[in-house]
Amino acid sequence: MLFTLKKYIGGLMLPLPLLLLLMAVGLGLLWFSRFQRGGKALVSLSWLALLLLSLQPVADRLLRPIEQTYPTWRGAAPVEYVVVLGGGYTWNPAWAPGSNLINNSLPRLAEGIRLWRASPGAKLIFTGASAQHNPFSAAETAARVAVSLGVPRRDIIVLDTPRDTEQEAAAVKARIGDAPFLLVTSASHLPRAMVFFQRAGLDPLPAPANQLAIASPVNSWEKMLPSPLWLMHSDRAAYETLGRLWQRLKGSSAEPGQQ
Repeated sequence: MLFTLKKYIGGLMLPLPLLLLLMAVGLGLLWFSRFQRGGKALVSLSWLALLLLSLQPVADRLLRPIEQTYPTWRGAAPVEYVVVLGGGYTWNPAWAPGSNLINNSLPRLAEGIRLWRASPGAKLIFTGASAQHNPFSAAETAARVAVSLGVPRRDIIVLDTPRDTEQEAAAVKARIGDAPFLLVTSASHLPRAMVFFQRAGLDPLPAPANQLAIASPVNSWEKMLPSPLWLMHSDRAAYETLGRLWQRLKGSSAEPGQQ
């Protein structure tokens, strides 16, 4: 119950739901109250904020500092495990296997397989519990997609009970102890994940995937026109900022890289 409540409250605090809610309040003031000036201000400011957060220069400026905490893993240190954290998924057997990994999950899987291939003898660990009404867990779905891409099932370990990153860290600790491993998750999520794993007594090697904030050149019209793609980047920045605040409130105040 607490987990579900946390997801609902956290979701309402993200840019799109929050700004739509503020616009609705503003429209309510305009239509059903005498606070016309307040309603106009609320609708106007919410609209302007939504516009700015949907522009590439604004969205990626917010997201880039989070994603740049750790560089892409190109090291040669031997590892026994490559841990890929769970993300969005569904399961539809009629789809191409990779289509069942939604948003951040497929890039995480792709990077995990790349690093697994570069680490002979290593095992791939997938984490993540089942979503509501889903026949398979996030971890099992990722494992099935990996098998479809040529990874032998014997090289895969599925940890399908953790529901969030803190639980994933505990489950990995219980499964592999102090063995060296690469931690693969989205670049925006990795700083928060590293804190959880370090607090669990682990020393992961950070391996970011799914970088989104663009620093290379883009077409001028892509910078000028609002897009749901850039709004998604703002959403990721807000999501991880809220996640770090919640982490601090729970006592996990260490910065990434510190014990």
